Amino acid sequence: MPEIATEWQRFEQLSAGKLYELLRFRQGIFVVEQGSPYPDLDGLDQSAWHLLFRSEDELAGYLRLMPMLDPPPLVQIGRVAVASSMRSRGLGRRLMKQALRFCRERYPDHEIELGAQRHLVPFYEEFGFAVASEPYDDFGVVHVKMVKSRS
Repeated sequence: MPEIATEWQRFEQLSAGKLYELLRFRQGIFVVEQGSPYPDLDGLDQSAWHLLFRSEDELAGYLRLMPMLDPPPLVQIGRVAVASSMRSRGLGRRLMKQALRFCRERYPDHEIELGAQRHLVPFYEEFGFAVASEPYDDFGVVHVKMVKSRS
């Protein structure tokens, strides 16, 4: 596997070029590849941490982490994506490990939540997440809420 460079960026740190790149990356996977015309620009990017994985100067993986201000203390992980050419190489696991390490360091008292595509439930269960909702339709893709308690 090629070398992977890891970057954590706040929204205000993203250059226009990097922001365009990550939005195009997300659109290519979630809207085009998965055929889900959902509103990606949901107003949450501005308060999120953005984790970018680069391989040979190309975006290879991405997720965003959003600390929520309302009690109870909560961090949401979302938009977890790996470039199609980089799948089945453990990159998704590396993204999640980085995100959970970041949460432990910066938000140790926060519960962690995510909306998982139903077929990815076993993947997230490997990291200690548990299903916390009935399945729901998210713009044509079935999801479930999953929660990882403070630990």
